[in-house]
Amino acid sequence: MAEIIQKDGTWAFDGDALRLTPGRDKNVSLLRRELGELVVPIGALAGVSFEQGRRSGRLRLRLRDGADPLTQATGGRLAEADDPYQLAVQTDRYGVAEYVADEVRGALLLEQVSPEPADGYLLPGPALPVSASAGDGTASFDGDQVRLEWNWKTEDAKAAAGPRVLPLAEITGVEWQPAAGLENGHLRFLVRGAPITAPPKYDPNAVELWGFKKDPLMALVAAAVQARLPHPAAPAPAAVPPQRPAPAEEPAGGEDHDALLRRLRELGELRRDGVLTDEEFALAKQAVLRRM
Repeated sequence: MAEIIQKDGTWAFDGDALRLTPGRDKNVSLLRRELGELVVPIGALAGVSFEQGRRSGRLRLRLRDGADPLTQATGGRLAEADDPYQLAVQTDRYGVAEYVADEVRGALLLEQVSPEPADGYLLPGPALPVSASAGDGTASFDGDQVRLEWNWKTEDAKAAAGPRVLPLAEITGVEWQPAAGLENGHLRFLVRGAPITAPPKYDPNAVELWGFKKDPLMALVAAAVQARLPHPAAPAPAAVPPQRPAPAEEPAGGEDHDALLRRLRELGELRRDGVLTDEEFALAKQAVLRRM
């Protein structure tokens, strides 16, 4: 077991996974405290580094692209203080930090972990339900739907429509952008059939962020939704083959009986593979049975 304990948090490595526990110091960010303890499997890592400084050092984990929904949702734009994969290290613990980093590097070599992008999330994302209030509204997610509620600072035209409920099945993507300089940030949900035509201030599917202390908590909602959307590396759903309309009447024996049976088996396989929905399968099956 390789372990380093700091005010900023504790990292413990057992050879299979790194357990990252945020510290209880008042300077630990809200996001890290809300996110809580993370268990990062060795297979999700692409590397680890330790950087020494005059006053403090920093341990950094580099995750494989596509392994973590939080990193995917935020695009690497979290501030250092909010990044759960960094740990501030005091100068008198530099030796321990180097030891932890060396142990992780050794395990990566021993396990021959590929640095290539992952084809599925290897971390689960924030626990549900998750909710955050910042900027001009509150965003909540329970695993099935996102709810957006507005506060007194919301633009009138946006608030007039009332709270928004977005079923997960209708969400195609998530955008999280922190405020930077004079530019406001936002959390925006991309919804099927709803093109982006307005800035976040007026977009009923977005919460505008102004750079306040609680803004980073919106990243937790973004990551929780991201974890339950199709992975970016997942293959696109196969197109459903067009079905010929069955003739109104077919004389019995008009087609070879064995060929029709084979067609029924093929339709069953297409349904099992997810190519056909239950409704499409039922319609196609009835068309074949009429020919029999």
